[in-house]
Amino acid sequence: MASPDHCPCGSGLIYKACCAPLHKGEREAPDAESMMRSRYAAYAKKEIGYLIKTLDPAHDDRKMPEGELHKLLAAAARNQRYMGLTILDRAAPNAEGVAEVLFIARVFERGRDFTFVERSGFAHDGTGWRYRRGVPVAIDAIPGDPKALTLATFPKP
Repeated sequence: MASPDHCPCGSGLIYKACCAPLHKGEREAPDAESMMRSRYAAYAKKEIGYLIKTLDPAHDDRKMPEGELHKLLAAAARNQRYMGLTILDRAAPNAEGVAEVLFIARVFERGRDFTFVERSGFAHDGTGWRYRRGVPVAIDAIPGDPKALTLATFPKP
């Protein structure tokens, strides 16, 4: 088990040297994978403001009033335990400027396993990478070994 000082993003680094500077607004994530990792760590560390800040303006959650969105994200962070992140694959930005990251997030709530695989898209807004969209699939709905998935083999919705 990782030390409490280790970053929840799974990088193996100490939180203060990894995602904490991103969460505090001291710097931006340099790429889409780093943004993905920092958002996972933000859920684990209950950094709700960061989760809102790093949502792309085109993300569906942006349609909600910010106070309502804050409550929703805070409830998820409070009620769920974030037990590990595994990056499976990544792709550089496409012609539309969207980079993708495929990952497994181990998440538990009240002893129930809600682990999922997600294909996420991130776009750079001129300041930093922002979470544009995600296609989550429950891990038990993935045929075969989920850790063998790539962006090319991820199930089509």
